[in-house]
Amino acid sequence: QVQLVESGGGLVQAGDSLRLSCAASGRTGTWNARSWFRQAPGKEREFVAGIRKINSDTRYADSVKGRFTISRENINNTVYLHMNSLKPEDTAVYYCGASRLILATVPTSPSSYYYWGRGTQVTVSS
Repeated sequence: QVQLVESGGGLVQAGDSLRLSCAASGRTGTWNARSWFRQAPGKEREFVAGIRKINSDTRYADSVKGRFTISRENINNTVYLHMNSLKPEDTAVYYCGASRLILATVPTSPSSYYYWGRGTQVTVSS
């Protein structure tokens, strides 16, 4: 079992930056990719960014490329999402997921992720 806890969300203005954290505990050796997803009211959960364990290969949604950066810190099993130039359309609950699948790239479908955190709210005002 893996427990994921997100933190770092908040209310910011357009153009500001935030750093989200996803701390993992439990059987942390069982994951092969960890990713950030987001879900706005009335919308489906969508992939934002992910990172593979084997080589730290990363993948980003087109909507956040050049603005968001995902990174990992092995010593404390934490994955970060650095968000710059935030826009009102980035407003959502951000979830951290961990996948056990061994794939050639970071999976982008929520169904590929077995473990989830409870989410952290990010609100960007215009």
